[in-house]
Amino acid sequence: MRSIPIYVGTCGYSYADWKGPFYPPALRAAEMLPYYAARFRAVEIDATYYRVLGAKTFASMAARTPCGFRFAVKLPGSVTHVPAGSTPHVHPDAAAWREGIEPLVAAGKFAAGLMQFPNGFKPTAGSEAYLRALVARLEGLPLVAEFRNREWQAPGTLALLRELGVAWTNVDEPQFRTLLRPSSDVTSPLAYVRFHGRNYAQWWKGDNATRYDYLYSTEELVPWVERVIDLAAQPDVREVYAYFNNHRAGNAVRNAETFEAMLAAKLGDSLA
Repeated sequence: MRSIPIYVGTCGYSYADWKGPFYPPALRAAEMLPYYAARFRAVEIDATYYRVLGAKTFASMAARTPCGFRFAVKLPGSVTHVPAGSTPHVHPDAAAWREGIEPLVAAGKFAAGLMQFPNGFKPTAGSEAYLRALVARLEGLPLVAEFRNREWQAPGTLALLRELGVAWTNVDEPQFRTLLRPSSDVTSPLAYVRFHGRNYAQWWKGDNATRYDYLYSTEELVPWVERVIDLAAQPDVREVYAYFNNHRAGNAVRNAETFEAMLAAKLGDSLA
């Protein structure tokens, strides 16, 4: 198998409840990212879903991480969580987000922009027009689309993303009727996986902490090791990212470490 980078990390890193399970209890907030980057080679920044972060913040992140470290950065909710049937008008936060991430791009540490769309965002002519408009607004950047409605999980969507040069997000999440099934699909040179956990009881009624309160067993991760290896084997793929979003009490860190070890056991020197 050819050797391409497979990056394993977590969705976010600055959680207070990771002190003890992962970070030393006395570690200052400013020291969390360097500590994290000494263990993992990539992170997904989710704080940008709630607010736009400026270039100064991302310049600091770039400076506090080693060469080769990669950042995926989520688009603001104001940009991706648009009302059904809305026009292709893209919120100004998209331009501000793009301006903010420029230090990561300049440092060669920007992996991709994650466009996470809600369950209510379904495949219609209007939503396709909006997706096209958003991608055009972010032209030149590697982008990833995560859909939360199973109606998007169809050959037509994969063809659309290939046309736009946008990566498809393969996800592990509770198997409710409207949510996506596990997959290993590729639509760009970048392959992407997100692990949300399988907390059925809290998925719809929980908050951003309780919804992702889940720890994967090794047995549950075995099929995903095979899927990630399949993704890496695709001839057009140049990078693979696998991020754990089950962040409660450091569960994401434990699972990311386990998953990385499982990949290493299978791939050996082929795990770049």
